[in-house]
Amino acid sequence: MANKNLNAAKTAKKDEFYTLLADIERELQHYWQHFRGKVVLCNCDDPYESNFFKYFALRFNQLGLKKLICTCYNGSPIQGNELCIDFGDFVSEPKKIAYKVEITEVRDMNGDGAVDLSDVRYLLQNDRNVLSTLKTGDFRDNECIELLKQADIVVTNPPFSLFRDYVKQLMKYEKNFVIMGRMSALHYSEIFPLIVQNKLWCGFNFNFSAVYKAPYSNTLEANRKFVKSKGLNPDENYIKVPAICWYTNLDISKRHENMDLVCKYSPEEYPSYENYNAIDVAKVQDIPYDYDGIMGVPDTIMGQFNPDQFEIIGSNCSTEFCKKLGVKPLGENWIKRYRAAGGTGHNTKNMVRIVYNDSQGKPKVAYSRILIRNKHPQKI
Repeated sequence: MANKNLNAAKTAKKDEFYTLLADIERELQHYWQHFRGKVVLCNCDDPYESNFFKYFALRFNQLGLKKLICTCYNGSPIQGNELCIDFGDFVSEPKKIAYKVEITEVRDMNGDGAVDLSDVRYLLQNDRNVLSTLKTGDFRDNECIELLKQADIVVTNPPFSLFRDYVKQLMKYEKNFVIMGRMSALHYSEIFPLIVQNKLWCGFNFNFSAVYKAPYSNTLEANRKFVKSKGLNPDENYIKVPAICWYTNLDISKRHENMDLVCKYSPEEYPSYENYNAIDVAKVQDIPYDYDGIMGVPDTIMGQFNPDQFEIIGSNCSTEFCKKLGVKPLGENWIKRYRAAGGTGHNTKNMVRIVYNDSQGKPKVAYSRILIRNKHPQKI
């Protein structure tokens, strides 16, 4: 039920969710050294709404940015309220206009001793920075691609339904990025190979429940309670969205921290897969320190994955990935044993899935797993 509205939004292409400033601050505090002297692009971010714009505009000098570029697209479904700037015709119909804002200087123009959004407002109104209209504001449009080419780092929360296309474009133009997405994106056929190739990895905040400003009403009581616990009003269209991650290709300290492994391998505690040469590890904290073969571990490994400590071999989350590993179809005999043991899941003889026998000897299909190998197993 928690994802009911989210999935409906995806179907309707209404996945323009506005990120809370606190969530942005919590992640970006770890990247400050990367921003100095750089052009930052937020290309899914209407300054009327976006806390990404607010974050970088208020910290423009502190971060030492060279330029900040923000773009939005036609038809934003949420009425502007973050930055109410009088742009003439813009203020009357902000939802119908695609435009870009380019900030190259933020000074204390009003003399109050602090740089705030009023200073940015003043600079924009007095042509010290640039505001201009765009044809569509879609990140795939040519004029937005030209802005992308100027950027050093892209930071935003792209539409969930377009995450694959969005990352594909970032890779095509070889851009650094810090972006938000759903945890399930780890297993997209377009994303997982990038993780294996060390072209994309997870940021500091992983698998958390985010609160977004959404284009529809929050009607789920449990969801509303969570929003209230964060001090927000669900009647203002704030919603909880679970299993959110930050993705980046910027080198971060967390990525080089070794996991402390305390468990010793024994065949009794770690079942072997029946149709693939690897063992199953039920919890990340149970990864054995002394096993030198392939291990299937939960997806949550990616929240603390260190490429110096582990190698990613593959994933079992799709037929495509399983075939690449050399996994064979389940076959009739396995299906018979599975049904005889009381198995009721939708499994057929032609399906390609990694399987094993549990501690009671019952045939099981492995849960979603990332297959890894310890690069430096310890023999104690």
